[in-house]
Amino acid sequence: MKPEVLEKCSQAHRAKSILANCSATVKNEVLEHIARAIEKEKDSIISENSKDIDLLKSKEGYSRAFHDRLLLTEERIESMAEGLRQIAALDDPVGEVTKMWRRPNGLQIGLTRVPIGVVGIIYEARPNVTIDAAGLAVKAGNAVILRGSSEAINSNRALVRIIQKSLTAKKLPAGTVALIEDTERSAAMDLMKADQYLDLLIPRGGASLIKTVVSNSTVPVIQTGEGNCHTYVDDSAELESAVKITVNAKVQRPGVCNATETLLVHEEIAPTFLPRVIPVLLEKGVEIRGCEETLAYNSEIKRAADEDWSTEYLDLILAVKVVSTLDEAIEHINYYGTGHSEAIITDSYEHSRLFLNKIDAAAVYVNSSTRFTDGFEFGLGAEMGISTQKLHVRGPMGLDALTSLKYIIYGTGQVKD
Repeated sequence: MKPEVLEKCSQAHRAKSILANCSATVKNEVLEHIARAIEKEKDSIISENSKDIDLLKSKEGYSRAFHDRLLLTEERIESMAEGLRQIAALDDPVGEVTKMWRRPNGLQIGLTRVPIGVVGIIYEARPNVTIDAAGLAVKAGNAVILRGSSEAINSNRALVRIIQKSLTAKKLPAGTVALIEDTERSAAMDLMKADQYLDLLIPRGGASLIKTVVSNSTVPVIQTGEGNCHTYVDDSAELESAVKITVNAKVQRPGVCNATETLLVHEEIAPTFLPRVIPVLLEKGVEIRGCEETLAYNSEIKRAADEDWSTEYLDLILAVKVVSTLDEAIEHINYYGTGHSEAIITDSYEHSRLFLNKIDAAAVYVNSSTRFTDGFEFGLGAEMGISTQKLHVRGPMGLDALTSLKYIIYGTGQVKD
């Protein structure tokens, strides 16, 4: 294990017991301190982020969406600070007794929430994750080790320096939040093998990153992020609303995991809906890849290949398919989807219920954009990622997701016969 990884893992391991017994008041003060500090130092943060942006521009092969994920602006820094304040305003989950019951022998048994311990997160070029992860980890009583990508190294260094200053100002160990600054792949691999120190590892990024972590980690992993999300326009959908939701789900921020990648349209509404929505999407720069039926609606549409139905574009590209029934739409989504976010636009209560019940995903929407699958939007303050698996947690991972449960047993002298 590289010396930097070993040192920071050891520091986090020592810090976790201090955090686990830290009062909610102190933790909230730390979060408020970080929020004020990043607002105060926003110019220096943007300056460091500009270095990352300039380096990105000197390379080839990076999409507009990747640039957007890396970019920090005053508005985004304000949003990060607001996320920290929302986390501070939430109830502290640590110590919450979720259930208690009494056995016939008089033992009183309860379940209480406790911190997970040391959480590692390996993520790609989204420096806002640095603040979100640190804020949630600290509030849930965990130490956290961050390993961002090389493209965001200057931004992440600047943010973690601010976080650590706030921790020490409140007499908490700086090692509570650590950044692995070594950007070589071997450093990430070391973190995946650090089960002596880490209690949980969360990969946050594309399919390749997630697969690498799941395949190599000896630390328990929660899979997050990959989002081949769908919007289905039912035959009873209200046209104006369907156009607005579809465009928002694709265009509002295409480089994120909750953006819609495939549009499914019922054949009964296709002749009125597609001529309305296609020009709007094209005007906004969306490349449309359609099935045979879709191609007839506009000469600018490209023919969809089989792989388009399973692709997370993270870009201004949308696959479009006309389906004959609701059941066909559901079958398509459950086959090609990644279990992230799926939406139906319909005026039929029956169809909405069928969709909600039959779709296998972390978040299922009726008459809304998939872009809302987000910890901030769900009132969680922020998120550590969006879990697309079913064990422990599913969907946006807020405070409760960063805790475990412990049995507590009160007796009055009972012994086992």
